[in-house]
Amino acid sequence: MVKMEDNLLHIPQMLLIGSSGRNSGKTTLAITLLQQWKKHFSVVGLKVTSIEERDGKCPRGGEGCGVCNSLNDNFEILEETNRSLNKDTSILLASGADRVYWLKTLKDNIGDGIRELMTKITANSLIICESNSLRNVVRPGGFIMINNGEDDKIKESAKKVMHKADIIIDYDFKKDIDSIIEKIEISKVNSDLSIKIVNNS
Repeated sequence: MVKMEDNLLHIPQMLLIGSSGRNSGKTTLAITLLQQWKKHFSVVGLKVTSIEERDGKCPRGGEGCGVCNSLNDNFEILEETNRSLNKDTSILLASGADRVYWLKTLKDNIGDGIRELMTKITANSLIICESNSLRNVVRPGGFIMINNGEDDKIKESAKKVMHKADIIIDYDFKKDIDSIIEKIEISKVNSDLSIKIVNNS
């Protein structure tokens, strides 16, 4: 396990937020942490959408939103510039992120996509990222998993990485947000930032 982890791309300034199901509160947690940190650090928001195959069916059923059949290359990096839309990336930007990116990528090319994206982000910026699948190719500074409490509805992407979480929190985490924030340590060496989660419980 240690050897496999060492082979992953290490991004020490990234806090990765995953969830066991849809609508579990990833963006809510991201916004809360963003507003806590933006006074002291440059913060970049990142949303990752992993697509099984180009022109494939929507994994959520129905016609979907068009993301899965709109990808022309193996991956695509979009920077959000609109603060007024009702979508996660726009909400993160409106909440105070310095920059927000959306990485849309084929599942097998997620490593290539994140490496390309990291050329756009400096080491003195914190990254708050929403994704389960990114944990398969990245070793972040910290990884928080939100559990929606329904074991029979856990996403496959979550099952593969949940054991790697530094802490697992319930979907109604708002009442515990202060203790969650206290577990996240941010250190600075020269101008480079790194995140560490200290879980004493």
